[in-house]
Amino acid sequence: MLKLIILIVALLLIGFIAWWFFGNHATAAVDAAVSDNTQDVGVEVSGGYSPSTVVLKKGVPATLTFNRKDPSSCLEQVVFPDFGINEFLPQNQAHAIPIDTSKSGEFDYACGMNMFHGKVIIK
Repeated sequence: MLKLIILIVALLLIGFIAWWFFGNHATAAVDAAVSDNTQDVGVEVSGGYSPSTVVLKKGVPATLTFNRKDPSSCLEQVVFPDFGINEFLPQNQAHAIPIDTSKSGEFDYACGMNMFHGKVIIK
């Protein structure tokens, strides 16, 4: 009986871990406000990216300003493979990254270890 209980708990734990890392978690998208023909969105980096999905207007110069609160080495880097961006994020400092908005689409970004993800949507 004890072996059966241990097996059930282990399977539940494996299922939870798989859901946590690979599950499709719903997140609210944040639209960038346009002022003076530019758009800027602040992204807090603390155990992930908040907001994790940012919507930008096509053709309007844009900047994502990351502020890393988390001391983990995983989140000290942000990578935008589609834009060729791979930058270090200093802790407790704002770090602005310009985004090319000339092309519509959905563009993913992640931490240096590809464990935490975000998305930029250009419409």
